[in-house]
Amino acid sequence: MLYSKTCLGGMVTAPHHLAAQAGANVLREGGNAVEAMVAAAAAIAVVYPHMNGIGGDGFWVINEPGREPVAIQACGQSAALATKAFYAAHGDAAIPTRGPRAALTVAGAVGGWAAALDYAERFGRPLPLKSLLADAIRHAQAGVPVTRSQHELTRDKWNELKDQPGFAATYAEQGIPAQGAVLKQPALAATLTRLSEAGLDDFYRGDLAATIAAGLEAAGSPLRASDLAAYRAQVLQPLMVQLKSGRVYNLPPPTQGVSALQIIGLFDRLGVEQADGFEHIHGLVEATKRAFILRNRHVTDPAHMSVDAASWLLAEALDREAAHIHPQNAAPWPHPAKPGDTIWMGAADAQGRVVSYIQSIFWEFGSGVVAPDTGIVWQNRGASFTLDDGANQLQPGKLPFHTLNPSLARLNDGRTLAYGTMGGEGQPQTQAAVFTRHVLFGQNLQAAVSAPRWLLGRTWGDVSTNLKIEGRVPAATVDALRRAGHEVQVVEDYTDMMGHAGAVCVHPDGVIEGATDPRADGICAGV
Repeated sequence: MLYSKTCLGGMVTAPHHLAAQAGANVLREGGNAVEAMVAAAAAIAVVYPHMNGIGGDGFWVINEPGREPVAIQACGQSAALATKAFYAAHGDAAIPTRGPRAALTVAGAVGGWAAALDYAERFGRPLPLKSLLADAIRHAQAGVPVTRSQHELTRDKWNELKDQPGFAATYAEQGIPAQGAVLKQPALAATLTRLSEAGLDDFYRGDLAATIAAGLEAAGSPLRASDLAAYRAQVLQPLMVQLKSGRVYNLPPPTQGVSALQIIGLFDRLGVEQADGFEHIHGLVEATKRAFILRNRHVTDPAHMSVDAASWLLAEALDREAAHIHPQNAAPWPHPAKPGDTIWMGAADAQGRVVSYIQSIFWEFGSGVVAPDTGIVWQNRGASFTLDDGANQLQPGKLPFHTLNPSLARLNDGRTLAYGTMGGEGQPQTQAAVFTRHVLFGQNLQAAVSAPRWLLGRTWGDVSTNLKIEGRVPAATVDALRRAGHEVQVVEDYTDMMGHAGAVCVHPDGVIEGATDPRADGICAGV
């Protein structure tokens, strides 16, 4: 049996051990959970560059005892020059997924750090920004060993990435780096140092912004300095679903946070009594189908939506959708899939504050474009736009659809649980698996994260839309799913395809519990 790590002084869980340790170091210095998360976010942007970076977006749910949770939407809008005519002039029938024209949305993550730190000033005297970014700067300067996943993804995507401006010089100067090779990022170290001295706003409205904008324009991106200057992260009220066990919170559109909440809201109505058997997996898969159909039809920039996603989480709406789920038969599939790559991290401090955070550059290494003289690899999140008619049709100044969604639960028994994962289509599905195992069926938190998982649809590295199940699921359960009409593909155990999940839970007695995914390179760092 695997068991969660517990402590009293605070905890950070992350899919790379150096990021978790960076956050824990801040907690040891007397920092709060938000400050710890900023330190972890900066560090993981350095040590896990294939999955995230400061050239990407981020989303927060922050819980403070005695207050309602708040959300921070830190995703950037498309460039003013990003029009259908711009792409037609370059001969593009669709938005490229790599290269400068894939770098068409502002990177919002750093603005989200700033908004979160502004919110956290209510907690007391803040630590200096230099302290929060110190570990990230040191790792960028001194270098870190290339992880297995970075090596494998660089190798697998080499032909797409090697000729993108700045990519090889930054991440593969001697060719595809071997696992364990030391990666130094001096330009990124200088950028982070600049931010630590000039402040995070310099990324959007200072000298660093001018350097970023000039470099991206020279490379061929439609982004300009005016696009960076126009960006602001937004502090929002999160979406909420009421369950029998408590309340769960997530981000509103343009994220698929509503889908994560819908899935567990629908499952809560199915009367399943046992984890990991046919009823559990079938019920969550069918709930996923119902949620994804609505998501694919409607979810985009909320300014361009004609429906209120919050209405899908009302009790009567969930009752209606749950009535469409057959207890023994699979509904037809597939529907269009939504890709994406990212990292999720959680933090809790001794005062009971809890953070659920997710940070991404969309595909592995994003657009592949590294802005000159900055070390910043820029996201390709705007590639999720379409040049055709539909909810996600490209328009200037529009927010793209986001797979990113961090969850946070306030349970009736007094616990606060932050949980999440990377993995595109798999994010809300893995969240549902972890939540139901731990909260509804009482599994140990680490066991709930480590247990075999499944994925309906596409995730990073795969384009098929069938039901993929790790080989540790019993053959009898797989057979029952196939008899019900599911198109099942058994995949290897502990595969990256199933995401890198994690969780942090604060108990009423002050004990902090954490779990990290054996599929990743992370730890729970306790204080």
